[in-house]
Amino acid sequence: MLSIQNLRVEYGPRVLFSDLSFAVQPKERIAFAGHNGAGKSTLMKCIAGVIEASAGDITRPKHYRIGYLPQEGIHVHGRTLWDETLSAFGEALALQEKIDRLSAELPKLDPRSSPYAELLEEIGGLELRLEAADPASIKPKAESVLQGLGFKRKDFTRDCGEFSGGWQMRIAMAKLFLQEPEALLLDEPTNHLDIDSQRWVEQYLHSYPGSILIISHDLALLDALCTRTIAFHHGRAEEYAGNYSYYLKESVHRKEIHRKRYESQQREIAETQRFIDRFRAQANKASQVQSRIKMLDKLERIPKPEEDDAVMNFRFPQPKPSGHLVAKLEHATKAYGPLTVFRDFDFEINRGEKLAIVGPNGAGKSTFCRLITGQEEPTTGVHELGLRVGLSFFSQNHADELDPDLTVLETVESVATREAAAQARNLLGCFLFRGDDVFKKVGVLSGGERSRVALVRMLVQPANFLILDEPTNHLDVQSQEVLQNALIGYEGTVIIVSHNRSFLDPLVTKTLEFRPDHDPRPFAGNISYYLEKTTAEKEGKAQLSGTQSPKAASSSTPSGGGANRKEQRKLEAQKRQQRAQLLKPLESELETLEASIGEYEGAQATLTAALSSEEVASDPDKLQQTAAAVQQITEKLETAYSRWGTLSDEIEKVKEKLGD
Repeated sequence: MLSIQNLRVEYGPRVLFSDLSFAVQPKERIAFAGHNGAGKSTLMKCIAGVIEASAGDITRPKHYRIGYLPQEGIHVHGRTLWDETLSAFGEALALQEKIDRLSAELPKLDPRSSPYAELLEEIGGLELRLEAADPASIKPKAESVLQGLGFKRKDFTRDCGEFSGGWQMRIAMAKLFLQEPEALLLDEPTNHLDIDSQRWVEQYLHSYPGSILIISHDLALLDALCTRTIAFHHGRAEEYAGNYSYYLKESVHRKEIHRKRYESQQREIAETQRFIDRFRAQANKASQVQSRIKMLDKLERIPKPEEDDAVMNFRFPQPKPSGHLVAKLEHATKAYGPLTVFRDFDFEINRGEKLAIVGPNGAGKSTFCRLITGQEEPTTGVHELGLRVGLSFFSQNHADELDPDLTVLETVESVATREAAAQARNLLGCFLFRGDDVFKKVGVLSGGERSRVALVRMLVQPANFLILDEPTNHLDVQSQEVLQNALIGYEGTVIIVSHNRSFLDPLVTKTLEFRPDHDPRPFAGNISYYLEKTTAEKEGKAQLSGTQSPKAASSSTPSGGGANRKEQRKLEAQKRQQRAQLLKPLESELETLEASIGEYEGAQATLTAALSSEEVASDPDKLQQTAAAVQQITEKLETAYSRWGTLSDEIEKVKEKLGD
């Protein structure tokens, strides 16, 4: 059990939190809540041992491991993705390496000598330790986690240095998941994930065997995962026995109770003070007055309720209305050399529509945005903006284009309308630039801070068509609420690339899905509607057999007489023949391989158990033979697992090709 006792962190006169105590039980899921700068990440760094607290203790059992994923700042290069991922199993791999090295020394020793027997005993002990690490599952586990986080098999041999910052965080996340520490500390783990990877991570965390402490602005994730919340506010940390939604409701209830207790005590104090003031000069009331004075001196005062942080009700500058048609792609194809992003795609967005764009990274979302804005032209086809369209585009790259010599406030005021300029400083406060932060030079800001400046800069300009690429990545919950409310009240047209469900659901009415394996698909609903539909599709495909039944086939045949039915039967026969030629050999090999894997695993377990038996351990020849047999069966098992993964991929590709 991890225990935090009387923890205090202060920076000069500012106290982030004090007297913070709580324990983390096995398999517990705890959310840290509060605005940016309240102390959430600082507490996580204290627990991880990255920084030291000003006071207090953090205790944990011996051999208790803590894994920490920061928000950013991880960059690995000089080794392949596969090698870097396998380094998560460093202890198991080191054991295997030592066993191999010692086994190579055995033939050099006399089997009847004491050194030989001692070496065999050492190898046997190492084998038992290695068995606990389950080495046969290392490669399948690594492949599963990497693919769940969005990596392709072809990425495994790439140097880690080729991956961008968001993918670097996925590499770090994969290693942490595979290490399975007793406590997993995650600081904004979904910031750089697409919607498929987000869903995979959410499912993985649900079944994670250890404890999880998480900071996230994905409220849907916190609600689905966490059963306890620690909220940071004005130098205090309070515990709530529920998820994020429970915390929001309960915190309002607690504030109301505190306010009533404070007001009741203030009335009592005022009444007592009036009695003291009225009878202070009367001798016959002296003892009663003194009694009440002492009572007030000893009274433990309830602190005055803190004012809630004001949430600004920001509205966009009123833009001039555009024509009904805002943007159109007609028979648009976009290709980069041999890579085709989409082909013969028709798209139209009209005035006032609010559209979400989702899909895995690399599927074409950003390319689509650049086509709509006119930054790129389609390879073939037509791109057209409507009449009187004033376009404003926010992307993470725009943060790098800001003038580093201007202050934050100057950067925003230089493009704001007269009405918006008057509230620029308040608006910056909503997006986490408070007090003297607005006078910092842009050049000294972090990447996330520059992104927020670029976002505010876009908000204060009048435009009737907004395109926002991941606008919530560096925003806390309160800032998201300001932006969300402003967009809900915005009268123009909006396209948002995002996977933040709680942000998008009340806002968008359409969803456009991008995937590498098919052209973009529209869905007439928000993100929750899209997820319901795509989940139902996947479940339906899983339930269907490889080919249609004759009845289903005939029902889907156009009503054109016997000729059409005959042609349909012919096509089905060709498909069955093609399936038998391409798929059946692979499935037969996979079935045989799975049976072999079962036999190998059974043999490995039997031989490993024999190593520690008295009969084998006391006989040097038998011990040597058994150790060699364990080595051979392990190698066969690893080869079989590798072939199993390759075969599974080949079968999936063939099924996709056949339309299964």
